[in-house]
Amino acid sequence: MRLDVNRREFLKIAAGAGAALAMPTSGHTAVSSKMIGIQVGAVSFVDEGTEKVLDVLQERACVNTLFLAVFTYGRGIAGRQIPGQPLPDHGKQEYDLNFHGGNFAIPHPQYYKNTVLKDTRAPDHGDLDILAEVLPAAKKRGMKVICWLEDVFRTDLPNIEKVQERDLYGRNAETLCVNNPDYRNFLTGLVEDYARSYDIDGIMWGSERQGALSDGLGATHDVPPIDPGNVTCFCGFCQSKAKERGINVERARQGFLQLEKFVRSARSGKRPVDGYYVQFWRLLLRYPELAAWEMLWTDSLRETYAAIYRTVKAAEQTVPVGWHIWHNNSFNPIYRAEQDLHELSNYSDFIKIVMYNNCGGERMALYADNIGSTLYGDLSKQSLIDLNYALMGFKERS
Repeated sequence: MRLDVNRREFLKIAAGAGAALAMPTSGHTAVSSKMIGIQVGAVSFVDEGTEKVLDVLQERACVNTLFLAVFTYGRGIAGRQIPGQPLPDHGKQEYDLNFHGGNFAIPHPQYYKNTVLKDTRAPDHGDLDILAEVLPAAKKRGMKVICWLEDVFRTDLPNIEKVQERDLYGRNAETLCVNNPDYRNFLTGLVEDYARSYDIDGIMWGSERQGALSDGLGATHDVPPIDPGNVTCFCGFCQSKAKERGINVERARQGFLQLEKFVRSARSGKRPVDGYYVQFWRLLLRYPELAAWEMLWTDSLRETYAAIYRTVKAAEQTVPVGWHIWHNNSFNPIYRAEQDLHELSNYSDFIKIVMYNNCGGERMALYADNIGSTLYGDLSKQSLIDLNYALMGFKERS
């Protein structure tokens, strides 16, 4: 596989589509020169059979690329239907109530010597190695297999507390810190393992998270909205990195404590004298460290992207590496600003920008509810939606 997409072409592709449609060409014969991909978890192959699943994907959707969920503890991409939601018209008609998750391939211990995260093998499907199962069958059909890794973990894993983020009050969060060497080493070990151990056609990692400022404002579609006292990360690694960047850690902490007060008051319906938007800007001007801490988190994520990219290229130069960009990119202009494609192109071969249709409207409404109770509390919901459509360039209604 040769990498023949230059930086200008990459930016053009990424800006105009949800995924890089002109993936680097492969020595394997593809059904189409255009990527037609689908995310799929191991459970689909277990429930319905590998050949049957591939038949359906090719015959009904002309799929030529599998984004195979090989590592996640989240049922969203690796489990059956979410319990309580309608079951699909195929596969087992039951929920996987005992879903566990983890590494659905076989971890090779030599790649995990420099991390405290050791035992990540998914127990869900016994001894099944989903890559060993799917790769040969897919390649016979000229289909590519891209390893799809998600930044979602359980809280009951051995040593997980050593790599978790710390919130504003120093409490362990459920998420892991990308500035923690043990987590960074785990990620680089994981992708090196896949690149060296399997004949894969790519690696895609996704982290559906953002910095403390956006989280503190509730700038997501989460239900309930994120608690402003639980924003991250304020661990020792992040504080040391902040100091290296010239950020006053104590002023940043005080700024987020004031932001917490602002958000709690706003959500209780107490309108500031000058309004919510003006009061937020008053706070941000007083504590510019709020924005600096947000960018600290974003830059740390980018450094993680770069570390993953370098590791894969050192292991197998021909394996493309790319990123899953969270659906919040469709709603939150702050998060959108942080997804700088020009910057990302330095360590990306492709990007899959999430653009949903079926849940897009509902999630936009939830985002409006959340941000409309803090930053944009002065606006009616319709005015907020209209403003956001204008800010985000959504012109379908015109």
